[in-house]
Amino acid sequence: MDAIEILLTTTLWAAAVRIAAPYVFGTLGELICERAGVLNLGIEGIMTAGAFAGWYTVYAGSDLWTGVLVAALVGAAFGLLHGVLVVPLGLSQHVVGIGITLFASSLTYYSYRVLFPKVTSPPRIPPFEPFAIPGLSQIPFFGEVLFHQTPLTYLSFILVGIAVYVLYRTPLGLAVRTVGENPAAVEAQGIDVTLLRIGAVMVGSAVMAIGGAFLTMSAFNAFFFEMVNGRGWICIALVVFGSWRPGKALLGALLFALFDAYQLRLQQLAGQYVPYQLFLMLPFVLSILALIVMSRRAGYPRALMVPYRKGER
Repeated sequence: MDAIEILLTTTLWAAAVRIAAPYVFGTLGELICERAGVLNLGIEGIMTAGAFAGWYTVYAGSDLWTGVLVAALVGAAFGLLHGVLVVPLGLSQHVVGIGITLFASSLTYYSYRVLFPKVTSPPRIPPFEPFAIPGLSQIPFFGEVLFHQTPLTYLSFILVGIAVYVLYRTPLGLAVRTVGENPAAVEAQGIDVTLLRIGAVMVGSAVMAIGGAFLTMSAFNAFFFEMVNGRGWICIALVVFGSWRPGKALLGALLFALFDAYQLRLQQLAGQYVPYQLFLMLPFVLSILALIVMSRRAGYPRALMVPYRKGER
């Protein structure tokens, strides 16, 4: 099988959809924050904390969906901390975001070492298993690619649909989009800008944390250090790639995941002739090129990273 034939295989596209799921969660969560005017650079740490919280909840005896819920609550808690520091206090969103990443990651690693001081290999849990949707999974090609995935993968796509509906079809979504463009206009309508922004950051952070939980509860069945491995930073770039629109961001996540799945197969095909590091670099290079092309036409929220205090114009 050559490099072109790989692109035509069902397994490649099914793997791309599976790999895309944590990026979809992370990108959607970051998009919600930025739409409300808050840059959340804490995403890497929040995803790490969500991965550990979900995994440990299941390891302690709870079911998988309870683990997802706990991960979301942990993410929302970090989102609350981030929101309080940057919205009413007006601290630098860059500095606070990086601080949240360092704090959440360090706290997670510390908790792991305290709970498992003598463990040399990560304990395992029963992860989410692929679920074939009756009828739809029998459709040639698309059935295996789209409808034979794990429940969390389906959830990631459902959340994109919910986000599109809420942001563009409801008064709440209009308020969130407006507070990221012109918070004074939102305040003029009697809406509390501070509460709205903090609420958006909490919701976005909860979604990010579920993306981390996907790694330990769906992609793998254990928690290990550095498992997020920069996915959070990629999600921030995908928000720009998607022009702050959920649908385009979803396509960006799928595109990056396709590059990633493709390079894994290219390693098997030509790994003995080409250094594997070149293949590992491929999805990032292609994504950077795509980001350069798309970002030139991207219209970012005008109030993004701009502190707002009540009564100011």
